[in-house]
Amino acid sequence: MTEKTMTKETILEAFRSRHATKEFDPNKTISEDDFRYILETARLSPSSVGYEPWKFLVVQNPELREKLREVSWGAQGQLPTASHFVIILARTIKDTKYDSDYVKNQMLNVKKFPPELFDQIKERYKNFQEHDLKLLENDRTMFDWASKQTYIALANMMTAAALIGIDSCPIEGFDFDKVQKILEEEELLEDGHLAVSVMVAFGYRAKDPRPKTRKSMEDIVQFID
Repeated sequence: MTEKTMTKETILEAFRSRHATKEFDPNKTISEDDFRYILETARLSPSSVGYEPWKFLVVQNPELREKLREVSWGAQGQLPTASHFVIILARTIKDTKYDSDYVKNQMLNVKKFPPELFDQIKERYKNFQEHDLKLLENDRTMFDWASKQTYIALANMMTAAALIGIDSCPIEGFDFDKVQKILEEEELLEDGHLAVSVMVAFGYRAKDPRPKTRKSMEDIVQFID
């Protein structure tokens, strides 16, 4: 079924069948083409003011997976069995502050802003970070803001996977400091410009889950006319 012919019911069915898969079938592997598609949905995801403050580590190395398993209580079943395991990193204040080299490069060379336009809007970014959301109160506040952006990409990846019958599981159950240390030792954090935001595993479920449960629409939605 192509994207043009995909119905609302097809999309909803993917959401209904998607679940946080705790253990995958280790004998089933996601094809390279399918996983590239999942990564492309992450790359195309939106982010606040277009910063794209993320990086995606696809961890396939068994030894590194085992190191991570020892400090990730929420990934005990997923790390040994997932076809693909991704650590989503968020950029730190070194990159996300309005006057950083990263932001300048992002606006001029990635988004192709004219230099004079970037000079004009930089003050808007400064006010946004200092006053509107008070992001510059400390380094952690800025990191948490960047991490919020990674969750947009995370959700898009899981939805994209579900639409083609691939299972997934988002993972926050890990020791942040210990995972950071492991990745620092592997020289994967660009000298403090990146930090761990969230993990996500992909593969094919080993067994069917119990039926999905959610609150009713009336419990979570309020229309204000």
